[in-house]
Amino acid sequence: MPKGFPMSQAAPLPGPTMPHHEIPLSRPDISEVEIDMVVETMRSGRLALGPMAERFEKLVAARAGCRFGVSVSSGTSGLHLVMRALGIGPGDEVITTPFSFIASSNCILYVGAKPVFVDICPKTLNMDPGLLEKAITRRTKAILAVETFGNPAHMDAYASIAARHEIPLIEDSCEALATSLGGRPCGSFGRVGVFGFYPNKQITTGEGGMIVTDDERLADLCRSMRNQGRAIGPDQAVIDGRHNPRNVGAWLRHERLGYNYRMPEINAALGVAQMRRLDEIVLKRQQVADAYMKRLMANPNLVLPTICPDTLMSWFVFVVRLATGYTAAERDSIIAGMRNHDVGAADYFPCIHLQPFYREEFGYEPGMFPIAESVSQRTIALPFYNSLSQREVDIVCATLEVMIGRENLRRG
Repeated sequence: MPKGFPMSQAAPLPGPTMPHHEIPLSRPDISEVEIDMVVETMRSGRLALGPMAERFEKLVAARAGCRFGVSVSSGTSGLHLVMRALGIGPGDEVITTPFSFIASSNCILYVGAKPVFVDICPKTLNMDPGLLEKAITRRTKAILAVETFGNPAHMDAYASIAARHEIPLIEDSCEALATSLGGRPCGSFGRVGVFGFYPNKQITTGEGGMIVTDDERLADLCRSMRNQGRAIGPDQAVIDGRHNPRNVGAWLRHERLGYNYRMPEINAALGVAQMRRLDEIVLKRQQVADAYMKRLMANPNLVLPTICPDTLMSWFVFVVRLATGYTAAERDSIIAGMRNHDVGAADYFPCIHLQPFYREEFGYEPGMFPIAESVSQRTIALPFYNSLSQREVDIVCATLEVMIGRENLRRG
């Protein structure tokens, strides 16, 4: 057992004889390294358009095996810029998954295009490659593939399909930093990839994201659009945080429609420090995942994450699902029971096509993507973060098992 995870028996549920101890769903890992880097940046007086964002870009791009990185204000804004940089717009279709956080689909709507959903593989929870290829039409302008819960399964297949049909693969790697498939890092399978750095991710910048690509023109377009459409290259208004003396009026010259999607220097400083600790962070997350696997693997009521042998996971979350036959109401009751005992849990993810806006806008109905819907109604995200101890894992698992047992008794 890895250091920090001593062998122990399952702990009893928290009760009157135990001190109050909340186990949240997630918690960022912030050390003195991050604090010192942020303080150093604050003291520098350069809080925007400075060198820290560039350092962060290089670190993330290198880890993803890509030439260029473009830091942005969030993973969602990164996906939006990619859609625009690829020229996707009204009348176009983008194939994607209905089983994801809603931002992966919303970014398609931002540019006036239509998301075309395909059902998922019940084992990997990513899009079924066979169904994906059948969904391609003359209107398909891109494939937006999500590494659901950080699992890169089928990314190589998606890349082959995209190449065969000569359409770009956009890799939503917001949950997969430092994960690889067959030795190839996530972010490098598509023409472009996007990472997210919300506080529940492997590393965090508070809020922030990163576009990675080998396509210099695409990277430059995204840099311009994130900065209100200002020029890039030698005509840019600001170089390394300082105004470019060669272009006095460039700051107020806008060459294309743009946005304020820049990453502030303080956020980038946090990211640089987190990247320095990335291998340590990945190891800690693997230890927590291993502890959960060992503790729950014999439970017949649960389906644990399935990871292919050629995958190196960095583990974004740890999501189990109830066995076939449990209802969404029973799952929700189990989650509510866990929360009532101060153990974080959540229903990752509700299907996008059944969200109220999507049903109203596109007429989606239950039953259209049966595998995604079946999986979605039975998922339970368990507390998952770097400092989770073996004792806390035992408490989480014991609480989960008691709540499942309660539902089984109610069934009769």
